[in-house]
Amino acid sequence: MLKAFAMRLFHLGLSSHLVSDMTTPPIASPDLLIASAGPGGFSTVDAICSVAKSCGAKVVLITAQPVTGSCVKHATGVCYVPAQTMASDGGGATEKGERPLLPMGSVYEGALFVLFEMVVYKLGEVLGESPESIRCRHTNLE
Repeated sequence: MLKAFAMRLFHLGLSSHLVSDMTTPPIASPDLLIASAGPGGFSTVDAICSVAKSCGAKVVLITAQPVTGSCVKHATGVCYVPAQTMASDGGGATEKGERPLLPMGSVYEGALFVLFEMVVYKLGEVLGESPESIRCRHTNLE
């Protein structure tokens, strides 16, 4: 979901990069790192957020566990998405032993998709970007 969000931010004309892409520049102030840790923390996300914060960047953490997660300590801001993650799906079991409709982290990921599309819509409005100007930034190498 973050990769799709980064792509849409680029389509809006913003400088947007993904962690681990070789074309991503060093992070520094006044950059913003947007990180996601549905269950609240992963060692990799903790490390990335820690580096970004130590380099002067702001860190927004998106999570379904804003209180207990280890990544929160690195965040400048927290976006709480109250959705089921793989860590909170009970191992896929339901009360009646049925399979859940959306297993693992799918509810959280689906919620992120909707959230990010709403953010892109509003940002496009604020930035004065037309559907045509957004569309012209889409790759033609597909």
